[in-house]
Amino acid sequence: MTRAHELAKVRNIGIMAHIDAGKTTTTERILYYTGRVHRPGEVDDGAAQMDWMDQERERGITITSAATTCFWREHQVNIIDTPGHVDFTVEVERCLRVLDGAVAVFCGVGGVEPQSETVWRQADKYQVPRLAFVNKMDRVGADFERAVRMIRERLGARPLPVMLPIGAEDAFRGVIDLVEMSARRPHAEDLGFTFDDAPIPAEMTGKAAAARRQLVEALAETDEEIMELYLAERDPTPDQLRGALRRGTLARELVPVLCGSALKNNGVQKLLDAIVSYLPSPLDRPPVQGERPRDGRPEERKPSDEEPLCALAFKIQSDRHAGRLAFLRVYSGKLKAGKVVLNASTGKRERIQKLLRMHANKRDELSDLPCGEIAAVVGFKEIRTGDTLCALEHPIVLEPMTFPEPVIFVAVEPKTKADQDKLNEALAGLSEEDPTFHVRKDPESGQTILSGMGELHLEVLCDRMQREFGVRCNIGKPQVAYRETISREASCDFVFDRETGGKGHFARVRITLTPGTYGSGVTFTSEVSEAAVPAAFLPAVEGGCRQACETGVLAGYALTDLAIRLAGGEYREEESSEMAFRVAATQATWDAARDAEPVLLEPVMAVEVITPAGYLGEVTGHLNAQRGRISGMEQRGDVRVVTAEVPLSEMFGYATQLRSLTQGRGVYTMQFARYERVPEKIAAEITRRYVGA
Repeated sequence: MTRAHELAKVRNIGIMAHIDAGKTTTTERILYYTGRVHRPGEVDDGAAQMDWMDQERERGITITSAATTCFWREHQVNIIDTPGHVDFTVEVERCLRVLDGAVAVFCGVGGVEPQSETVWRQADKYQVPRLAFVNKMDRVGADFERAVRMIRERLGARPLPVMLPIGAEDAFRGVIDLVEMSARRPHAEDLGFTFDDAPIPAEMTGKAAAARRQLVEALAETDEEIMELYLAERDPTPDQLRGALRRGTLARELVPVLCGSALKNNGVQKLLDAIVSYLPSPLDRPPVQGERPRDGRPEERKPSDEEPLCALAFKIQSDRHAGRLAFLRVYSGKLKAGKVVLNASTGKRERIQKLLRMHANKRDELSDLPCGEIAAVVGFKEIRTGDTLCALEHPIVLEPMTFPEPVIFVAVEPKTKADQDKLNEALAGLSEEDPTFHVRKDPESGQTILSGMGELHLEVLCDRMQREFGVRCNIGKPQVAYRETISREASCDFVFDRETGGKGHFARVRITLTPGTYGSGVTFTSEVSEAAVPAAFLPAVEGGCRQACETGVLAGYALTDLAIRLAGGEYREEESSEMAFRVAATQATWDAARDAEPVLLEPVMAVEVITPAGYLGEVTGHLNAQRGRISGMEQRGDVRVVTAEVPLSEMFGYATQLRSLTQGRGVYTMQFARYERVPEKIAAEITRRYVGA
């Protein structure tokens, strides 16, 4: 591949937002205005280019992130359109890991919504500079100033409007560019492909002048060049303002805010201008940091074709035509088709058969992939999400990616014996694609258990099993992924002494369990001397303890948030073995957990319900009846927004209940908040069912 544009003119960006804020519609308009497609697809018609999966088109939502490339003002823009639904937040997480910049889309009516906060925090985590685009300014209740205020108050950001809407709701007809101090109105006959740039309408000149002054004053606080002009009482030129906005955005000191209506083809070209003007190129980002796999010493790679190859596999995807795809971001060097590279995460070599430039599910073959690019590879053996690919002679391992634990599960079984192999193949493929999708065998029932991030997540995965892999299976009802923990310290001294086949097996361990802090997981430490338990047996002891924590003592759920300490032990030269110490540690952990007053934990969800004012009482009363805690209520236009925390077990079927309460006019979103202790009466019932089973 001959580089289409120099590295300084490459933009790797993501489109991120709350569900139904208009991400995919915005991306479709970007593709249309850049000439990538001849006509934009509509999400509501199931014709969006970027929503290519059957499940996405049927539901009208984005489920999997989709990549594409387009060109604007002699810049190459690589775009990843990400999902907005909280069940698929892993897609946002792994894409932000490799992107240089992002566009956060906000609904002009809803402003900052729950998932907006989640994706914003994810962008903060990876220090991604971003723009804000307030979309849907044509909707009833749209309020640009309120949306900007919510960005400041809820996200703790410093939003800086660089545009103003001309009108709002039905009267929305264009945008004012505060940098150029001009107005733009699109032509309806060609879907806004052409437009008029004209003087600012007379009725808006005062408001625009005041907003321009605020823009200059805000930039003067952070930028020396604008400060000097401001003190000299000289008006900055548009290029000077753009330079200051770019410097502030790259430093993540401010967030330029634009507005428009993607559905009504208004304001998207200005967004494209802002992407190339304000968001970073790969050269504007710091060198990627990693370590040498052999000795763990720090290593870095600069964004240059001349540096040794370093690339990160951030997503695995199954393609019914091309097979397994691995999406890569090349941080340094150049990746060539047919070459052998090192998978530094596994220590194995991989031959890259083909390189593909992706446009949703369409692909163009490339001969090589230079630094700063994002593309897919096929023909590999064992690349997984988060693996680092590098030059054989210059190994480096980048920081691995972390993903949230699933909170809901279902049991699945094949309808016939012939479906068993298909089921195993489907589960292996889907779990490789999605790190938040876990598969395990229940040791007691023998059932296959699928775990995920929510009802919709598991529903989509089961649907894909049946459609893409032809699996006929029975699927159980969703169940809550409870956890167990302990409430006080306890110890157990356990001796394992058996004789099998004429040979003795001996091990003695004294295990102490201590309650840990929330989110600490399971930690293991040893306080014994080499004389009591040789170091060679410590991995077996730790393995036995951790194995015991996979199955709790109350209702069989995993034990978490506790510290395990090996406080003593004994071994015999001829009779002790790893197996003996593993069994002893497992049993000692279970016995200590039973004495440590174990308790059940349940996932609690942060819920936001939007309802007409007339149904507010019914909604809040029902949430209270579901063991919910109301944390806030506010007015947003002509609707009321209720925020609450509700146990996940009480939220199954809530969509139907809310429709009934509000005559179909209420909507809600929820996302995982934390684990909390289950009330004793409910915990006793769960334990009773487990013991009875």
